[in-house]
Amino acid sequence: MPYSFQRAVLPNGLTVIAETDPAALTASAGFFVRTGARDEAPALMGVSHFLEHMMFKGTARRSSDDVNREFDEIGARSNAYTSNELTAFFAPVLPEHLPRALDILADIMRPALREDDFATEKGVILEEIAMYDDDPVWVLYERALEEHYRAHGLAHRVLGTRDSISALQAAQMRDYFTNRYSADNTVLALAGNLDFHAACKQAEALCGHWTRTHATRDAAPPPLAGAQFEIRSDKVARAYAMLLAPGPGATDPDRYAAFVAAQALGSPDNSRLHWALVEPGSAEEADASFEPHEGIGDFRILLACEPQRLDEVLAIAQQEIAGLADTITEADAQRIRAKVATGITLAGERPDGRMHRLGRQWTTLNDYTTLDEELDRVNAVTLADVRRLLHKYPWQPRTIGRMLPAT
Repeated sequence: MPYSFQRAVLPNGLTVIAETDPAALTASAGFFVRTGARDEAPALMGVSHFLEHMMFKGTARRSSDDVNREFDEIGARSNAYTSNELTAFFAPVLPEHLPRALDILADIMRPALREDDFATEKGVILEEIAMYDDDPVWVLYERALEEHYRAHGLAHRVLGTRDSISALQAAQMRDYFTNRYSADNTVLALAGNLDFHAACKQAEALCGHWTRTHATRDAAPPPLAGAQFEIRSDKVARAYAMLLAPGPGATDPDRYAAFVAAQALGSPDNSRLHWALVEPGSAEEADASFEPHEGIGDFRILLACEPQRLDEVLAIAQQEIAGLADTITEADAQRIRAKVATGITLAGERPDGRMHRLGRQWTTLNDYTTLDEELDRVNAVTLADVRRLLHKYPWQPRTIGRMLPAT
């Protein structure tokens, strides 16, 4: 593939990485900050996501209207997101607009954090929390993470809670920002048709005054005990269940086998759970996935069915988990390897997908692998690897949450 990897570290510790391709028709830039819900003190839960909103509320140089107008003027598809482990701000553009996009992005990375904007946006965040509280699957998901990870930061809600957001003060947000949004805790990822040397010079001019803080994260895997709980809700007429169990972490080579195992168990269209539950009509949804984090990962299953069938559906799902290592075949592994490889390749066809892959990879692993190398690792997963993985991670301890109608 024509992409060429380049890397530089500015004197203040900001890492700039790029996959460049002179033949690409677009360019994409994004700042990735190694901070998220797991890095928050419990009393500050939701501050990372709240801060993501505040980054677009204006800077010393631009008002919020200026930010939106200038992104629009260059046709940038700008956006941002917050997860448990990182926060990202990005903009894909035509190549000639990359310098201006970088200027806007770097500027919003040092927001004004004004008291009046903070008070206004707090109301927006509380409305967002209320909206998600109306989603039964989201409510079950957040509760399952809390029960599974307990006192660990991975149990934290990305949006926070009504209580934590209501109590949050602007001064607390500023302190969190100063510590976590430092040069040495941030990566600038670029991809597409761009001049890397010129981008680095511009980044140093724009970001060279950012300070180091040596921000850290405890990546040790938390102790898990498993749990069972039940939620009764007058907002549902169906029954839902979520299962969580530990898997390999984001730096563990076994993560590739874990992706294959999760797809074999519960991909939406052709998997053990699909044929055991959805195809016969026992459940309307039966999906499995794998999510790697720093230090640990988790397997997840979501089930939806008629309330009177929930115990039966859960029992069948757990039978499929228990039997997967013995029933998975080489044909399964080959089919899933091809599907995963297709997804990775599709995401890498555009500079925007390349930029996101690059930013997430370096923020998590502090390392780089080419797309071809990653495809090789996926295609190298054998049936024996998957079976070994399933014996190493036998879905224990297991957290099981149920949501049922109130009456």
